[in-house]
Amino acid sequence: MRHFEPKKARIEIIPMIDIMLFLLVFFIMITLHMIPTTGITSNLATSTTATEMNHPKVLVSVDQAGVITVDSHILTPVQLTAQLQASNPAQTLVTIAGAKDTSLQHLMAVMDACRQAGVTKIGIAARKQSQ
Repeated sequence: MRHFEPKKARIEIIPMIDIMLFLLVFFIMITLHMIPTTGITSNLATSTTATEMNHPKVLVSVDQAGVITVDSHILTPVQLTAQLQASNPAQTLVTIAGAKDTSLQHLMAVMDACRQAGVTKIGIAARKQSQ
């Protein structure tokens, strides 16, 4: 009669694969929510001399009607100035992404709001024109 034969220990790999897959999905989902807004749906103007800029700290979009949008929030020029003054305006890089049909006056209103807040680093987004 056999009495308790010790079984050889086994490492179950299936639960470990399940846990690793869960962690992978978890980190992918978290990473997607951590990525800041990297683009706007706008028909940007084109330029043959457009150059790469550092990633902006604040991306301001202006549509054809002059509506100012920052992080999916619609702002007035006064509200934009107040929001920029709340951060460190001397170190803030603002990029203005105006639609192709946006008037120059709307862009100047945004630039004036940025300068009144103390922002000195202002760029205008453009699409590189193919030659």
